[in-house]
Amino acid sequence: MSLALYRKYRPATFAELKGQEHVAEPLQQALRNGRINHAYLFSGPRGCGKTSSARILARSLNCENGPTPDPCGKCDSCVALGPTGTGHIDVIEIDAASHGGVDDARDLRERAFFAPVSARFKVYIIDEAHMVTREGFNALLKLVEEPPPHLKFVFATTEPEKVIGTIRSRTHHYPFRLIPPGTLTELVEEILESENVPYEASALPLAVRAGAGSARDTLSILDQLLAGSDESGITYARAVSLLGYTDSTLLDEVIGAFAARDGAAVFAAIDRVIESGQDPRRFAADLLERLRDLVILSNVPEAAGSGLLNAPPDELDQMRKQASSLGPGELTRAADLLHTGLTEMRGATSPRLLLELIAARILLPAAYEDEASMFARLDRLERQASQGGFGEGGPSRAFAGSASEQPPPAQGGDPTSSVNRTGPPLPTEHRSVDNSRPVPGAHPSAPQAPDDRPSAPHGQRSADQAQAQAPQQAPQQAPQAARPAPTPAPRPRRARPRPAAGRTSARSSGTGPTSSRP
Repeated sequence: MSLALYRKYRPATFAELKGQEHVAEPLQQALRNGRINHAYLFSGPRGCGKTSSARILARSLNCENGPTPDPCGKCDSCVALGPTGTGHIDVIEIDAASHGGVDDARDLRERAFFAPVSARFKVYIIDEAHMVTREGFNALLKLVEEPPPHLKFVFATTEPEKVIGTIRSRTHHYPFRLIPPGTLTELVEEILESENVPYEASALPLAVRAGAGSARDTLSILDQLLAGSDESGITYARAVSLLGYTDSTLLDEVIGAFAARDGAAVFAAIDRVIESGQDPRRFAADLLERLRDLVILSNVPEAAGSGLLNAPPDELDQMRKQASSLGPGELTRAADLLHTGLTEMRGATSPRLLLELIAARILLPAAYEDEASMFARLDRLERQASQGGFGEGGPSRAFAGSASEQPPPAQGGDPTSSVNRTGPPLPTEHRSVDNSRPVPGAHPSAPQAPDDRPSAPHGQRSADQAQAQAPQQAPQQAPQAARPAPTPAPRPRRARPRPAAGRTSARSSGTGPTSSRP
């Protein structure tokens, strides 16, 4: 029988406590100064060293050379409270999940006043302290507030807010934190070297990620990988299959398909995920993790050296290419859609259908008019322009169409407008308008000058007269195009000839001779 790794490599001193220097150093300094409180509250996530720190504190208090921040590790108390020790009679660990009632608190209060058997202090370590009932805490309140000189309390909990305020106010509170991935990676490498087990560097981030910042969970997963390894040690393929993560090659294939807008490749990859028996939620979570890395890499190119990313060097080169092919706009939109989809997939009856719908939304940013979709489309256009142009269609293919597809001019429009006129523009002097001249179609009450010229028969205008009218009718019709269209007048039956070019245009208001009446 082999001892579990989290028990075999349990820290025995504050110096061996990984990732909790903000707690270890103040406690060591308090031991040096001799300012030891009668009650402590250790809070934080599971597996981050709360109970181990409580044992180290009891070991430092009861060492023969103590109280000392560095226990000797040779005396009876240090050996009994060590990682492989059997425990000490004066250090009592109580699981509050099963001993949190008022009767248990009364029993503890009766036994606490007895002096320690062989140690300097009697230490009570109450694990899962948030499980103690309110009545139990009230029964312990007087003892915690004014304990005898030989009595010390250490409360360890993952939910400090459930510990009543009267108990919290009488303790020194030390909050523990999750251990950073880099620190956990160094710890795993040290353990594998001490165990003489070969390993692949790409497999360690999987174990660290599965541990989620907990040293105990990470060592439990490492123990599982060691138990299933052969003479080749811990390999990436075995770690992927045991931990249920998605292979990085499949993630690379999906990201490449998103960049190329290849829907067939995306849905084929989803089909392989389902056919291989993998959980769609796990695949979506792994893809979201990859998109998170790409978003950081697109904004911080030196993220690998600064510790923001924890990936092998060969995988980093591939991720840089993926980040440049997608861009920050599309990456951010895809990550938002995946995050929302993961929330919707909780308790869904058809996770595969939701996963395929998420992939369809990522592939079609033009189908949505929100800000993220518009930014993703603009980002793609900018990257295409910076990489050498848009090809045959130009940028108009992404929007409404090119300028050559304008609608034809309306029939019967203004012959002088810029749309209908096929020849060169008129000179400036021909386009000017003389407001002093009467405009055809004016109000009928305006006086008109009599014209004594005889009317010419219909259809007998000469070619010279038609040429003389052409340059003068254009400047009079030009300002009418900009004004609202007046009520159409009756269609004239005959037109009056104009012998000279400096006169006003002929009136076309009747069939007989022009009357001098207004």
